[in-house]
Amino acid sequence: MMEKYDVLVAGAGVAGIAAALECARSGMKTALIEKTILPGGLATSGLVNIYLPLCDGNGRQVIHGISEELLKGSIKYGPGAIPSGWNGVPGRKESRYMVIFSPSSFVLAIDELLENENIDVWYDTQICGAITRGSRLTGIEVLNKSGKIALKASCFIDATGDADIANFAGAECEQGENRLSIWSINGSSKGQGSSPDMLRLGADDSGRGHPENAPVLREINGKNTTAFVLESRRLLRRHYDRKQKAHSRENEYPLSLPTMAQFRTTRKIRGMSSIRNDAFNRNIDDSVGIMPEWRFAGKVWEVPYGSIVPVKIKGLLVAGRCLDAETGDAWNVARVIPCAALTGQIAGVSAVLAVRNKTTPDNVGIGDIRKSLDRRGIIYHM
Repeated sequence: MMEKYDVLVAGAGVAGIAAALECARSGMKTALIEKTILPGGLATSGLVNIYLPLCDGNGRQVIHGISEELLKGSIKYGPGAIPSGWNGVPGRKESRYMVIFSPSSFVLAIDELLENENIDVWYDTQICGAITRGSRLTGIEVLNKSGKIALKASCFIDATGDADIANFAGAECEQGENRLSIWSINGSSKGQGSSPDMLRLGADDSGRGHPENAPVLREINGKNTTAFVLESRRLLRRHYDRKQKAHSRENEYPLSLPTMAQFRTTRKIRGMSSIRNDAFNRNIDDSVGIMPEWRFAGKVWEVPYGSIVPVKIKGLLVAGRCLDAETGDAWNVARVIPCAALTGQIAGVSAVLAVRNKTTPDNVGIGDIRKSLDRRGIIYHM
């Protein structure tokens, strides 16, 4: 089989969703490839149900566009509320512009957005190779229940989170580290029905809480992914063993487990430029967006366009956590939900321009990208 598109987006996490929506709304014949059967990535399959802030912590919204649209969508079919003072709601901005959402509700909202734009979605489809002609990416190979299929496009966006297409195509990549952690949904019965809540075990974003003697994942591959998933569930078993001995199986129990590996940082590209740790609160010449520090107020990073354009491989953009950001604060900020959706939309804008001008993303002008961003209300300088 062979299919041909204007733009092909790989990975239906929030970065890929934003990229696909931007391309389809701009008139591109768009495909979205996803290895699971649920859109949303870590936000849904990974049960990471916090849509982190769109603001800088000092009352200024710095992320707009599709990322904000997805934040609102995350609570459309479930609980959660936008804090007072944001989104035109009268009142003081007493907290940051973020929400807690139901992962299952978010799936339904994303389904609706994709259906409205007639995006060609391929679920249960695994990327297994790249097709190149010289340094130009021309297609990818995927595998699903129909067999092995070649998909071609004029431009590609790698939103896999692990730079899978970039890696298959031979782009230069760097590996990150992952310490053991797991997010799951806990159930408890207290005589009047069950009350689910989030359970988070293991290491936090800074690595604190990593279980003693537990392995640290330093290379992304099939064997290590399996080991990471199994070890995280062992951590959960030990937790429930202690809890149920003290109480009972009816009082506390696992209600829902993540259906994907809950990695924070795995593989990222070497781009034409990088988001540097020390570049916060600075103007960047080729900036195309702004990302806020989610852990505390006052820091923002401008996003250089070159951070989503890999060196050597043409016809490819990346979005989400596999862009070029320095290991440390910059990568920890770039990888989270609102920033991933922002870079997804930016990649979509660039892909549309590349297709229309019959060129590759490395030749798309910053001025042209910014004109599109201006029309969408996306700010790129502080």
